[in-house]
Amino acid sequence: MQPRPLTRDSREEALEALAASSEEGGTPFDVLVVGGGVTGAGVALDAATRGLSTVVVEAQDWAAGTSSRSTKLVHGGLRYLQMLDFKLVHEALTERGLLLRRIAPHLVKPMSFLIPLEHRVWQRAYYGAGVTLYDVLANVMPGRRALPIHQHATRRGLRRQFPDLRHETAIGAVKYWDATVDDARLVTMLVRTAVTYGARAASRTQVVELTKDDSGRVNGAVLQDLETGRRVTARAHRVINATGVWTEDVEHLADTSGGLRVLASKGIHLVVPRERIKGSSGLLLQTEKSVLFFIPWSRYWIIGTTDTPWTLDPQHPVPTARDVDYVLEHANNVLTTRLTREDVIGSWAGLRPLLQPGTKEGTSSAKVSREHTVASPVPGLTVIAGGKLTTYRVMAKDAVDFALGDAAAETPSITDEIPLVGAVGEEAVRRMARPWQRRYGWSGQMVDHLLHRYGSLLTELVEMMEEDPSLARPLEHAPAYLRAEIAYACSHEGVVHLEDILYHRTRLNYEVPDRGVHALPEIAEIAAARLRWDQERTERELASYRAQAAAEEEAARQPDDPSAERVRQAVPDLAPMLRLSPPG
Repeated sequence: MQPRPLTRDSREEALEALAASSEEGGTPFDVLVVGGGVTGAGVALDAATRGLSTVVVEAQDWAAGTSSRSTKLVHGGLRYLQMLDFKLVHEALTERGLLLRRIAPHLVKPMSFLIPLEHRVWQRAYYGAGVTLYDVLANVMPGRRALPIHQHATRRGLRRQFPDLRHETAIGAVKYWDATVDDARLVTMLVRTAVTYGARAASRTQVVELTKDDSGRVNGAVLQDLETGRRVTARAHRVINATGVWTEDVEHLADTSGGLRVLASKGIHLVVPRERIKGSSGLLLQTEKSVLFFIPWSRYWIIGTTDTPWTLDPQHPVPTARDVDYVLEHANNVLTTRLTREDVIGSWAGLRPLLQPGTKEGTSSAKVSREHTVASPVPGLTVIAGGKLTTYRVMAKDAVDFALGDAAAETPSITDEIPLVGAVGEEAVRRMARPWQRRYGWSGQMVDHLLHRYGSLLTELVEMMEEDPSLARPLEHAPAYLRAEIAYACSHEGVVHLEDILYHRTRLNYEVPDRGVHALPEIAEIAAARLRWDQERTERELASYRAQAAAEEEAARQPDDPSAERVRQAVPDLAPMLRLSPPG
């Protein structure tokens, strides 16, 4: 299949198709997916590859919620071994293997982690047995092993692999393997793959009402294009709600007391320069409240996380001064070097959608794992909640199976066999990159960066550079990215606003000290040419992002969540989400 782009035109075509589905003589969609995070994108791909007419809508940008604010890990969940939940661990490890070997090998990359040990006998035996079982469960699936098996390191070996870890009490470590992923790019590639297989996709499009037929069955939705204010009514045989921490908000639109209960929990991550911590592997330690990760990523380290209840508006969670101090304190407790706030070049906060026990009255459900549940609070509406990024594909399969009912057996899921766009031909393009590297003067690090982000889609960027050689240059104030990447994000990856580029198509919002503000004029110039913005629109986009970046900086100096939220919410969005009340 020739990969299809996400464009302004494809978004408009999706909105027109939604409107046409409710017109006289129109054909309803088989599936309307609400939510453009990793689960919703996975649902859209699953439904489309079953031959179902599918449309996915998202009120913000693709991956704008939890799915761009994770720990960036694809993992099996070592902690579930402590709970003896072998089935769940095996499921996650199977999905990890599929992503590494078949579905997204260009996006998902192996990463080793060290678990320091302080007790020579029982702790080495305990963790050794755990990661041995982890390896066994990972290798039950057929085919070659996706990752190396675990190793034991002596105290000297631990010091060699992570010199800046305090070693006074450590007697060695267990080294095991998981994987990392740019979560927002994974979502973008999922949406593009779904569109390639026939799905429609519209971001910045919010469901404001769920419609019902005379029998009370949900048969579609009223949607608002947040860019223009236009409302359209769409018809669909099945509506699947995959909105994470907004799950209950969408359920309420069905005017039902049933559904799933979801609790938001905030986790934050800090970004510090790679040279501030000497270490070649990731690090995993337990704290009294959560897990502490040190993840080497490109030019920096990701350090996190926290786990605190969140009851405020879910759209713009931000780290507070207390959050930052908590992570720094725990990091400094285990490091020989001392990190300060001046070392923190970026940060983000995300909300985990934690599924609460039980379902609301009147809800039929199929509890398919400890982590996620599929339910139907009213006929025609399917709700999927809980879970984690690693198992998005299983969640999507379960949601579509549940929505189809007995008909699912006629068209079973095949997404375990479907590579995402950019995966097919990656190895060949890796070889083709050698002459491009010489022609454009790219460093080896730049080539790795491009292949990791685009895989075989790099050929499309090269075609753009051949037409306009200036696109082969790095951004002046953000040289880790090429000008072509900005142009490509606008022409192929569904960018609507400047913030989409800074937050989700690149990582500039948190991986450079100024949140990408110095690079904005050049980025805006490229975006304006591709998206046909006039000077007034360009200036509005620039002002909006600068205000958001400044508000996030100020929010990080606030002592608590309410104070930080007030600072962040004082800056309006260019296309704000509507605050909805349930019908009646």
